Amino acid sequence: MKIAGKICVVTGGASGIGYALATRFIAEGAKAVVIADLKADIVSAVGAEIGAQAHALDVRDESAIAALVASVEAEHGHIDLFCSNAGIGGVDGEPWWATGADNVLWQRMWEIHLMSHVYAARACLPKMIARGEGYFLNTASAAGLLAQIGSAPYSVTKHAAVSFAESLAITHGDDGIKVSCLCPQAVDTAMTAGTDGGGVAGVDGMLSAEAVAEAVIQGLDAESFLILPHPEVEEYRQNKAHSYERWLGGMRKLRRLFTDPVGK
Repeated sequence: MKIAGKICVVTGGASGIGYALATRFIAEGAKAVVIADLKADIVSAVGAEIGAQAHALDVRDESAIAALVASVEAEHGHIDLFCSNAGIGGVDGEPWWATGADNVLWQRMWEIHLMSHVYAARACLPKMIARGEGYFLNTASAAGLLAQIGSAPYSVTKHAAVSFAESLAITHGDDGIKVSCLCPQAVDTAMTAGTDGGGVAGVDGMLSAEAVAEAVIQGLDAESFLILPHPEVEEYRQNKAHSYERWLGGMRKLRRLFTDPVGK
């Protein structure tokens, strides 16, 4: 997929990876870029800054996502690319058990990292299928293919995000729907601020959001399902598939290298 001339929507578009994607899509000649984010004043200011249309949106609200999609379709006729990108961070907490995070964090991550993707697809699919084309870029994480040491909720919900992207690709590939799943390791955004180089996720280096956007442009051009800005992730993924026991042992060793599980 070439971005030039396309109608693109980016959730979580006011900062981090979403901001980098939106600005890059504009630079690539998108016909329209719509950014959506939680805080109305911030997303409005960012939209004015970069030349994107701006919408306040809580991605946990299915009716709000449906209204956003309907608004964009009404103005532009259709959506070519929906980037379901919003995400949050969070850790297990003391005593650093896999059950350490409270239910509030589990629920928020479930709603933002998975259900927002479901809501976006549910809203976009009818017109995309009718047109015989459409593209979803779902931001997950390398944690969705591997694991995030120190955050069971993040790992679990990002795995769910990858699985849902797979379901979209399997179920609707014959309808002309394309799907890419973005799975970076540490990225220099507000989410990784104060983590000493990205913590455990930064063992292979922290990328800029702009570098991730470049990887996305290349991945969309190739229509690759997995977009891996950190190429090491593919090797780790293959190691995991080859020998779960050895991979689990390696992950336990990596955990022990840090004074606490998130490497603060």
